[in-house]
Amino acid sequence: MQDTVLENTKRLPQLTPEYLREFEEEIAAEFNVGNIRAPVHLYSGNEEMMIDLFRGIHRDDWVLCSWRSHYQCLLKGVPRDELKREILDGRSISLCFPEYRIFSSAIVTGILPIGVGIAMAIKRSGEKNRVYCFIGEMTSETGVAHECIKYSENHNLPIHFIIEDNGKSVCTDTRQAWNCEKLTYEGIRNHRITYYKYNSKWPHAGAGVRVQF
Repeated sequence: MQDTVLENTKRLPQLTPEYLREFEEEIAAEFNVGNIRAPVHLYSGNEEMMIDLFRGIHRDDWVLCSWRSHYQCLLKGVPRDELKREILDGRSISLCFPEYRIFSSAIVTGILPIGVGIAMAIKRSGEKNRVYCFIGEMTSETGVAHECIKYSENHNLPIHFIIEDNGKSVCTDTRQAWNCEKLTYEGIRNHRITYYKYNSKWPHAGAGVRVQF
């Protein structure tokens, strides 16, 4: 992969959409030849949106993710080689780099209470940084998500929730599962929530060639 990282005079490195896509293609190839003996969840089709979101995220902010977090790690400044090494070691769905203030969890809704707790600590300390919490569209429909978002809003906590809708919630359709045409936060983009929808070429998990159990 060519290093197409652009120099950035601000807090975080700027990456190109091509850089992000090439990284996921490389991970997919490693997975399909059996070099990764653990689940992987790949991004595709949302590179521009992710880059735009990270223009507002600073180095001292916290970023929390679920099991699909390769792009967030790269955009938060985790070195490519370090990230790939963790993925090859089987930690794609639980990537945590405290020195870069980024954590992820493979447990559905697992990061939500943690994010609220960090935001509460920030508010009590008087610091000016924020928490950015990335969740999928099915997670956004859970009771945990509703409670965390409501609590954060009512207590004016420095946390922003990014809801990513790719229509692939563990191989089920979120709207069919809930028997609804529109999700609770669909279309919302304000000071507390950013919802966006994208189409991914990858399956929910894996890379479409090697069978994953």
